[in-house]
Amino acid sequence: MARRSFSNLLHRLLGDEEGSYSVEAAIITPILFMAIMAGYTYFDGYRQSASNLKAAYTIGDLISRETRTINDDYIDSMRDLMTLMVTSGDPVDIRVSLVRWDDRRQRHRVLWSAPRGYPEPLTDANIELYKDELPPMPDNDTLILVETSNHYVPPFKVGIEPVTLENFIFTRPRFTSFIAGNVS
Repeated sequence: MARRSFSNLLHRLLGDEEGSYSVEAAIITPILFMAIMAGYTYFDGYRQSASNLKAAYTIGDLISRETRTINDDYIDSMRDLMTLMVTSGDPVDIRVSLVRWDDRRQRHRVLWSAPRGYPEPLTDANIELYKDELPPMPDNDTLILVETSNHYVPPFKVGIEPVTLENFIFTRPRFTSFIAGNVS
């Protein structure tokens, strides 16, 4: 008899579709809140990554249109421009370099490099690290490399760790094959 009454009780509880809105809200509200925070955090991360990439392309495009000598003030203003475009609050690092392909020696040569925040300029010795990332080039053709780095910290702790967003952009000069640089 006890078994039958327990079975009837269980059947009635499972079949009951009446509920308490306050109990359901107490269960669903934290789940919904966490889903909104996670969605916002993922969206913010992708927005920050896209902002960094757009800023790097903008800097590469601006430098590619130059016909005058690039100096330290110009590179500093490019870093300031990127800081304004990214609006993350964290410092941004930038390294702009002009690279030429030497067909006879089958290697890239760095004509000038200007780091801002990077530990060292790009040189003939360390350009070889990027040889697989650079496009094929005709003899004595030049390429502007823009490398950017920015640290992203998620606004909420939802399983995404802070990450350094890095970009590596290359552009050909538009109006001349050589952009003079007087930079350090």
